[in-house]
Amino acid sequence: MEETMQSGGTGRSVATGVLRVAVSIIVPVVTFVLLYAAFIFMRDSDASRLLVAAVALIVGVFGVWLIYIGTDMVVSLLPAGIRERVRPFVFVGPALVVLTAYVVLPAVSSLYLSFLDARADEFVGLANYVFIFTDPAMLIVLRNNLLWLIFVTAFAVGMGLVIAVMADRAGRWEPVVKSLIFLPMAISAVGASVIWKFVYAFRPAGAEQIGLLNAVVTALGGDPQGWLLLRPWNNFFLILVMIWLLTGFCMVVLSAAVKGVPGELLEAARIDGASEARIFFQVIIPTIRGTLLTITTTVLIMVIKVFDIVFVMTSGQFGTQVIANRMYQELFTFRNSGRGSALAIILFIAIVPFIIYNVRSLREARR
Repeated sequence: MEETMQSGGTGRSVATGVLRVAVSIIVPVVTFVLLYAAFIFMRDSDASRLLVAAVALIVGVFGVWLIYIGTDMVVSLLPAGIRERVRPFVFVGPALVVLTAYVVLPAVSSLYLSFLDARADEFVGLANYVFIFTDPAMLIVLRNNLLWLIFVTAFAVGMGLVIAVMADRAGRWEPVVKSLIFLPMAISAVGASVIWKFVYAFRPAGAEQIGLLNAVVTALGGDPQGWLLLRPWNNFFLILVMIWLLTGFCMVVLSAAVKGVPGELLEAARIDGASEARIFFQVIIPTIRGTLLTITTTVLIMVIKVFDIVFVMTSGQFGTQVIANRMYQELFTFRNSGRGSALAIILFIAIVPFIIYNVRSLREARR
């Protein structure tokens, strides 16, 4: 009887093991087959656009989940000692593959192309980089990017911090104030550019002005202006759009940091006779220094690669060109892969220091 039970238990464990192996193999295989079929279907130009969108949504949400589940089943079959060492890479692996395919390899390819001529046929060395740093038009592009970096970062972060501190004292109106200021973040950069293009819209004197700014100017007795044609002030009119977009983002992040300042510290400063301005500069700012530096580097990274605002509003004309927009034009308008790749590498090199700083800040915060 006992032998029969043991043999039955052994049979069930063997069957369970075989079933686990079968499922662990079948699930990943079926998942990859279905994903492959879905990708082929989504490339079909004759398929229904609505159906393609539905398939893309299903693949994006459930496809990745099935891949992780199936791979985890396979890892579960490994010996216990190896299993826990391998399992983290099941979740990190796909991200590393995607980063390698869409970041590392394109970066290496761009670096290689930056040393070639326009058609990528002949090696020209540093000629593309020399052109970027010596051509008068390119120097204006670099100057414009510097203007964006200085003014957008200073005003967006500065105004975000001031509004965060002031809104904190608005009492029951605080949610309303913050919601209104944060509202532009719900709009895409392209949508904001279209809105502000109407604000700056220009028609000759005597014609009805559809642009808000010119309507106000003419109502006050002035002459309408082509705001996006006025050099170099048109750069500042574009910069204003990004400040409008990012101020709410900075305010929300910094508001959370300001609320974390101990109330006892503020009260002690007031008892000692410190003015509100002194409390702001000598108590609040030093206390939230980490958050302030993090949000500043984040805004710098966003600003240095600005493209959509310039592309939609002026296409880089009238002296408003920036690096990302010029890179796009070199690659897809002028068909000069050498100069376009060189601009991409310069943009990448300019962003790397900020990324390194953010990584170091995160590591220090975890200690």
